[in-house]
Amino acid sequence: MTDAPYCGWAPMNDALYRGYHDEEWGVPEHDSRALWEKLQLDGMQAGLSWITILRKRDSIREEFDGFDPECLVRWTPARIEKALQNPGIIRSPKKIEATIGNARAYLNMAAAGEDFSAYCWNWVGGAPIVNSWTDFRKAPTFTDWSTAMSKDLKKRGFKFVGPTIVYAWAQAVGMVNDHEIHCPRHQAVQGI
Repeated sequence: MTDAPYCGWAPMNDALYRGYHDEEWGVPEHDSRALWEKLQLDGMQAGLSWITILRKRDSIREEFDGFDPECLVRWTPARIEKALQNPGIIRSPKKIEATIGNARAYLNMAAAGEDFSAYCWNWVGGAPIVNSWTDFRKAPTFTDWSTAMSKDLKKRGFKFVGPTIVYAWAQAVGMVNDHEIHCPRHQAVQGI
């Protein structure tokens, strides 16, 4: 990518953050398991900076069995304890237990014939919401629909899915295009 004026939250001098911005953030994701994984990572971010998650993401994926819900629901207390010893992950017992519970909720939806991707995209009418922010700080941290989705996910047994987490996740998975309008990615993700 060139040195064009990208979104202000993606520092030019941080290759990991810029790579995430330039290649992933805001790209519409429709794979159910990938959407679920990204929701777990956003939940793990609660109280932390996103760069912390990016730096640990590969280790988190490895420790959490590639975010395979079928594997995660079989975790035992001993397996949780093993994970808590790994300095490469977010070592929060509540977040680990939430991920296991969220795997169960995800599988329950699938068992009931509910496609997670269709469920998620239904909240935004099936297509990305395209905003026109000149400064990323003008974007909301949550909306009426992210609040409603958060409540519905919680009813289904999900945890670490508050309205702000849901909105940040929706931005990341391209359900909402909150790239600043001068950022080349604003237009680029619309054509994906």
